[in-house]
Amino acid sequence: DILTTHFDFHSLHDTILKLDELGHVVPTLYKHLEDITGIKIKDVPTSDPQVIKMCTSAEVLGVTPEEIYCQTGSLGIPEMGTGFTIQMLIDAKPTKFSDFLQISGLSHGTDVWLGNAKDLIDQNICTISDVIGTRDSIMTYLLYKGVEPKMAFNIMEFTRKGKAPKFFTPEIIEMLKEHDVPQWYIDSCLKIKYMFPKAHAAAYVISAFRIAWYKVHMPAYFYASWYSTKATDFDIEAMIKGYDDIKRVLTEIEGKGYDATNKENGVSECLKVALEMAARGIKVAPYDLYKSKGMIFTVGDDKTIIPPFRAIDGLGDVVAKNIEKEAERAPFISIEDFQTRCKVSQTLIEKMRSMGIFSGMPETSQLSLF
Repeated sequence: DILTTHFDFHSLHDTILKLDELGHVVPTLYKHLEDITGIKIKDVPTSDPQVIKMCTSAEVLGVTPEEIYCQTGSLGIPEMGTGFTIQMLIDAKPTKFSDFLQISGLSHGTDVWLGNAKDLIDQNICTISDVIGTRDSIMTYLLYKGVEPKMAFNIMEFTRKGKAPKFFTPEIIEMLKEHDVPQWYIDSCLKIKYMFPKAHAAAYVISAFRIAWYKVHMPAYFYASWYSTKATDFDIEAMIKGYDDIKRVLTEIEGKGYDATNKENGVSECLKVALEMAARGIKVAPYDLYKSKGMIFTVGDDKTIIPPFRAIDGLGDVVAKNIEKEAERAPFISIEDFQTRCKVSQTLIEKMRSMGIFSGMPETSQLSLF
């Protein structure tokens, strides 16, 4: 007996206050990095030359593109680690902070990169520094060219909303040409459907650079934090076995193409970062009932990260937390004792036994009673 009436968006636009509450992984990643390194995120530099170079070259990480199946070192970096943005970085060849603002704006806009800015760069008409990357740059560029401020603002507003074709009358186009605005710039405006604001781009790039600093200089801590906050699907057994096994599983999943399941695609994303980590000489330690946490990856030393129980396939968060809690309370005297106290299913017990987690532990508590 609830009556629901649907209105189209434009009917509500000026009458309803809509509050977006966004879940953002970057602040969570910040918190993990601060907690395990002791270095405040605000103290991390945002202009490290190694970080800038890493975004276009894997060699900064001490690996080759062939070893990690990626030409850049930006895997796992927010805004710069997807296949789409990695290709953008390769094509655009950014060399300074302002170039990365352009990359961020272009990756979030609609009809601003493919068929637009990318073609201009490929044809050597202009560089990443010159193309239209954010909405603000349209107005500032036109002001620089001497266009009247109100007109510059209106051109920016109509272009960012994808309405330039309606606004750009023959008179406006002629006016722009009189102010030495090149034809390629006008054509680019006419193609744009949506443009990202520069302040958003700046916030994203600063975040990315700070997180990338940890990846370059404190890699074990970066990977532990990334896996704790970003990864949802694991093949933890392959990760523990190392580079060759990670590569094997990754190749099997990628060979399925579009037939791969959502879970397998999630595992693939996880293993791409794991392959890079292994190539850098950082290992995932075998499970330890007393060192492994329930939910988060921790750092053993500069070359080792310790996996949590939640990364075991089929082991849920409640059981993972139970194991950590019981391990802190008292040692386990047998597998039977572990199963009873942690409320773990027999299936998971068999899984954990096959992984060698109970090595040397007696099956039952009977002997210790005598």
